[in-house]
Parts: sequence; structure tokens; C-alpha cells
Amino acid sequence: MPVPSSRRWFTAWFHRRQTAVRLLVLAFLATAFTAQAVGALLPHVPLLLAATAASLAAEGVLYRWQRGMLPLFAKSHADLTVRHVLRDLLLVIGLLRLGEQHRETVYAPLVAGLLVCYALHCATQAVSVLVRRSRTLPVVTRNIDASELRLSPAPPVLLRRPGHRLLAFGLPATGGLLVTVAADAPVAGAAGLALSLAASLAGLAALLLRLLPGRRPAGEREVLDWFDAWLAEYRPTVGLYFSGGASSAYQANMWLEPIARLGGRPVVVLRERFMVQKLAPTDLPIVCLPKVSTLMRLEHSTLQVLIHPSNSGKTSQVLRIPTIKHAFVNHGESDKLSSCNPYAKAYDQVWVAGPAARERYALAEVGVEDKDVVEIGRPQLDAVRPYAGPPAGRYTTVLYAPTWEGWDGNPGNTSVIAAGENLVRALLADPGVQLLYKPHPLTGSVDPRAGAADARIRELIRAANRERPGTRPQGAAQLARRTAELERVTAVAGRAGADPVERMLAQSAPEPGRAAAVARAAAAWDEAYWAALPPGEHQIITDARPALYSCFNRADLLISDVSSVISDFLASGKPYAVANTSGLSEEAFRVAFPTVAAATVLAPDAAGVPALLEAVRHPEQDAFAAARAELALRLLGPAEPPAQERFAAAVRALRATARGHRERMAGRLTADLPGQRRETRPVTPPPGGPVG
Repeated sequence: MPVPSSRRWFTAWFHRRQTAVRLLVLAFLATAFTAQAVGALLPHVPLLLAATAASLAAEGVLYRWQRGMLPLFAKSHADLTVRHVLRDLLLVIGLLRLGEQHRETVYAPLVAGLLVCYALHCATQAVSVLVRRSRTLPVVTRNIDASELRLSPAPPVLLRRPGHRLLAFGLPATGGLLVTVAADAPVAGAAGLALSLAASLAGLAALLLRLLPGRRPAGEREVLDWFDAWLAEYRPTVGLYFSGGASSAYQANMWLEPIARLGGRPVVVLRERFMVQKLAPTDLPIVCLPKVSTLMRLEHSTLQVLIHPSNSGKTSQVLRIPTIKHAFVNHGESDKLSSCNPYAKAYDQVWVAGPAARERYALAEVGVEDKDVVEIGRPQLDAVRPYAGPPAGRYTTVLYAPTWEGWDGNPGNTSVIAAGENLVRALLADPGVQLLYKPHPLTGSVDPRAGAADARIRELIRAANRERPGTRPQGAAQLARRTAELERVTAVAGRAGADPVERMLAQSAPEPGRAAAVARAAAAWDEAYWAALPPGEHQIITDARPALYSCFNRADLLISDVSSVISDFLASGKPYAVANTSGLSEEAFRVAFPTVAAATVLAPDAAGVPALLEAVRHPEQDAFAAARAELALRLLGPAEPPAQERFAAAVRALRATARGHRERMAGRLTADLPGQRRETRPVTPPPGGPVG
């Protein structure tokens, strides 16, 4: 079904409107500077004053409503600092031009004072860089007591941002010069300059104090010695290794709880500093090791196993450590090629959910040997509730959770572009459906068509809600209370302007029982969220909460694409459907993607949606119930022993392999081998004991 021209027109109009607003702001700012230049050169005092005021007002609009334009100015070398200097320069030109008619000798000291302000700004920026470098530690931690490193609060945000600092400290000088130009009052200019100079000197002094030996954090060597001592004292046994972009944190978050339930001495190893705050609340100790040289210090620790939920460019760096065994667990399993990446053969073992993934690797022939594949189930799926029968209420809740478009341009990756709007229209046409739309966070990041289709789908849902008036239940107040409680227990310690060093100080150790409190608050929030929805109101879910598994528990039916979402949903035993936008026939589609074996296959025109809804409401018409149970066993493995137990057993076995390897290597190092030099550095003996 083609997209209506009205929808295409709306999307194009929306983008044109955004572009028009940005061009308007740019034109206004350029006009203000041009008028200021004309007013300074004539000189024309009213024009100079009006243009300067308009320029300052445009700055406020830019930072309040059009922050997306800031990178454009920065790339054009016209950032806030340059604009502020130009604004003051034009005022000085106007002042000197007036001086030709009045008292140039009186105005010259004001110009000199302004130059001193800029010199102080440059000095302050240089010291700010030194302070930032002194606070850039080689190791960043969370949930670890690092008080020995002389950690301290970060300097005020204003002192760390040169453009904002110049604008704030220079505003009195600019205002004083404006009054001087308008009223021929040099005293006003001198007063403004004095305030700016005082503020600049105070900021410079505050930063210089932080460079004193007793005020700066520990140096690199001291931090590394402390980290080695912490490793020796904590004696980690198993770790979660993760590297990625800001939007990929969910891949690590889904493994935090299974790792924590292992017991023993687990640790999380990150590579990007920003990721320390992206991880979900956890009691696990977290270490971020940005440099390869620091990462290599793990080689002589007691760490035996690292678990990898994703591949990244930095994964190869940690795989070089021979004393650690590495297991790839992925962040989800599907029939897509990315689930059988040839990179997987670089790991010691590949841990999968069930037999289907083992077969997938064998068929893919990417170099992963069958002996290195271990079936552990999916420990995260303990939170998914099993099927409890057909919809009991007035509404059938349908979760539409398409995946993103991927990197390879395959039209079968996502249904959003070719089928999304048709599916949503067909679902909204049924008055007994409540739709939950949860698109993948990366939707539209590669193909603009996916982003545009997503925007149109959201507008369809909003329009349907406007036509379906609902009364908000009494649970709204309860939801507000639960939200406040959840925000309280999950709040990141430290103020908003904190840097990594200050956060290390504020997050030195979790409160006892914090993880359990977060779990209780999250469960209570979920219950309050669903209770507070108006009956039948459709939802667009893009925030972290409610989580995907919470949506699983709410839904009676899932519609998705070939992705790990359908594999996980099988744990519920509920009906599901897969959109076929691959161009293959239904028969070929089922053969190509085994996870579709127990699904209703929907064509891009969504013609099969009414019959699908009938099968959900009347289980006797559900032809795939037995197939879903069989497929769940193949994809996720048996229900007994539980997945968490199988996961822990796999960790114990790989730890034993790592210990055996270390013992053999230690024996070889102590043996007299002709023609070889003996290594004198001792290898720290790993601790024994079970995990889990």
C-alpha cells in the first residue's frame, strides 16, 4: 500500500520548517553583525547599539532553542569565542571612531583594558587545559573506594567551557562599552571592564589553586600502583568486557544481573570513559581502562574469564592477553548474519542459547568449531512471564517492535520502511487493539527513509489516540510517586557538572542492598505505569522504561522482524508474527530464517493482520502453538536446569581451563629449556573456588 501523499507532504514540510528556522537564525545573526559593523564604521550610535543588542539576543535564542546549530558554527570556525571577540572588536572600532570627534586619549585606556581581559581569558584557558589533564586519570572507576587518589570536586562548569566563560566574564565589559558609546561616559566602560577583569582574575586564581601539589589528584604512576594494589586485594575471577558507542550500552546492561548473580568476585571492564555512567545501576565494581598499556595490566591479575556481549574494534586488544579466557555471549540471537560474525572465532568459546545457534554457526562456516560452542540459554529471560491464555479484557495488546535497518542495506532487515505504516494502520483499524510501538533505538541512523517512516508511524498513532478519548485512571498519582522513588534509587551520585574524577569520589561504593532496592522500585514502577494508562490508549515507547521484557509481559501478540526480539519473545509462549520485506516467498523466507518457523508471516501490505488477531483471541484457531514450544526449545534450550545455572556452569568450566593454562605456562617458565631465556616475572597464581 503506497504512502499517502499527505504524509509525504507533512514529513517534507516538517524538515523544511526546521531548515527555515535555522536559516532565519543564521540570517538574523549575520544581519546583526553586519549592522553592527556599519554602525561602528560610520559611526552611527543608535544603529551600533541596536545591532549589538540584537546580536546578544540572537545568542540567547541560539543557546536556548537552536543548540543543534552550534556544531555548524564550530565547524565554520565561528564559535561563541570568535563571535564574542568580533562583537567587542566592532564596539572598539565604533568607540575609536567616536574618539576622532571627541577624546581619543580617554578611550584608549578602555581599549587597553579590553585587551587585558582577552589576555586573561587566554591564560585562564591554558590553565584550564592543565587542570583537565591533571584530572584525566588512566583508570576510571565506579563502586570502588578510590579515596586514596586525592579525588576532589570538579571546577565549576563555567571555568571549563571557554566560550561560555568568555561570554559570562566579558558581558560586564561589553555592557560598559555600550553605555560609553551611547552616553559618552568612559566611567561606565571602566566599571564594566573592572568587573570583567575581577571575574577573570578570580577564575584564573581558582584554577591555579587546583594545580598546587596538595590539591591535584594522584599522578599516573600513583594511580596505576593503586590499581595494581586493588586488583591484588580484590582478586577478580570473571569479568564483563564492553566497548561501544553511547547508544549501545543496552548490550552490556542486559548482562549485568546475570554476572552479578554468579557470585565470586566479578568485575566490569570498560574502555570508554563516558560509558561508566551509561551502565545501569549495579553493585558490580566497574573499571574503565582507556589505554591499551593500562588494559595489559590485567594479564598479571587473577582475572581468568572475560565475557563479551559485543564485538568492537577494541576487542582485539584485550584478546591479546593470554592468561585470560574469552567467551562471546552476544547481546541477542537471531538469524541475521551478524549473529554468525566470523570474528567470533577469535574467542576461546562462543556461548549460545540453544541448539539452533550451534547449527547456525556450523552452517555459516565462519571458522567457529563445534567443540567451542557452549549452550547456556538466556539468563535474562527469567523476567518474561509465560503465556496465560487469550486476552481476557476488552483490548488485545499488540507489541510492534521492529528492528533497525542495519549496515548492509538489506531491505529485509527492518519492516519500518516497506511495511511499518501498513501494519500500524491495519492494527489501528481494529477497535479492540491497543498498540505498543517500540522501535529500535538506532532506527533511521543509517537510512533516512527508516527515520521518516518512523516519524509517520508515530503520527498515525497520535492521531488514533486523539480519536479514541480515554479517561486517565486514578493510578496517575501512584505512578508519579513510583517514578520519584525510582529516580531516587537510580540517581547517579554527584552534581550535574561533575567530571569523571568527581564521580569516582561520589560513587566510591554502592549503598548496601542498592541493587535489590533498584529492582523493587523498577518492578513497582512497571506495575504503576501499566495501571496508569487510559484503557486502550496506544503507546509509543522510546524511553528505557518500560523495558522490552515488561512490554513482552503486557502484550498478547508480538509483531517484529528477524531479530533477537522474536527469539526472546518465544520464552513467553505467546503468538508472534514476522514481517517479510525480504522479497522472498513465504516458503523461502521460512527456510532462510528458522526463527520464523512458528510465526505468522505477514506480507508488506499487512493483509493478514485481521486473521492474525482472530487467532490470538481464539486459541483454537492458533495453528502454531505446538510449533512455538518446539522452536523455543531449539532456540533457548531446555527449561531445566535454569539458564542462570547453565551460565554459571560454563563460567566455572572456562575458569578451570584458564587455571590449567596458567599452571602449564608457569611450569614451562620454571623449566630449563635449552636456548631460551627464563622469564623472571612471576605469574600471580589464580584463586580457586567455584563461581555461582
